[in-house]
Amino acid sequence: MACRSDATVLGEAFNVSTATSATTGVAGRYASALFDLADNAKSLDQVAQDLTTFRKLVGDSADLARLIASPVIGRPLQAKALLAVLDAAEIKGLTRNFIGTVASNGRARELVAMATAFLAELASRRGETTVAVTSAVPLSPAQLQQLTDTLRGVLGSAKVSVDARVEPDILGGLVVKVGSRLFDSSIRSKLQRLQLAMKGVA
Repeated sequence: MACRSDATVLGEAFNVSTATSATTGVAGRYASALFDLADNAKSLDQVAQDLTTFRKLVGDSADLARLIASPVIGRPLQAKALLAVLDAAEIKGLTRNFIGTVASNGRARELVAMATAFLAELASRRGETTVAVTSAVPLSPAQLQQLTDTLRGVLGSAKVSVDARVEPDILGGLVVKVGSRLFDSSIRSKLQRLQLAMKGVA
């Protein structure tokens, strides 16, 4: 049996996702296709590392975020620019091919969601509890480790995967989401509660 190329599998994912996006979502379909390719190539950890790096690049660069979200930039130019960014970050192989294919298909704006879906699926299959943690500034490795250890104790799970995100708008503190549970200790949230309280006094 002939081995199908990465582009073929991803192309099929694109066609199927277009027809079923109402129930499964485009990002989920692409992430599943990438997961299968990475699993077959025994490169799940490498792809996960690459996608984590890519998400951080987008989070740290307003220019890159605008590039992938722009409806004006043509697909060839968008893909070329993204590949240049990946080369500079030394993101190679399957992940590079995946991002290039997605951009060529006009889905660049959903790349971060695809990366998030891939990482969530990997954590789920490994029996890990995925916790989304949003901070105003990037957490240091020591802070991430301390947070992970704390979450293990709180959740009673030895396997905890922290999905760290940066959102300057929260001003400070943390927003922690586990499944449908949300714990918001951000300064933004505290200020909003203070404003509501002040309105009640006035």
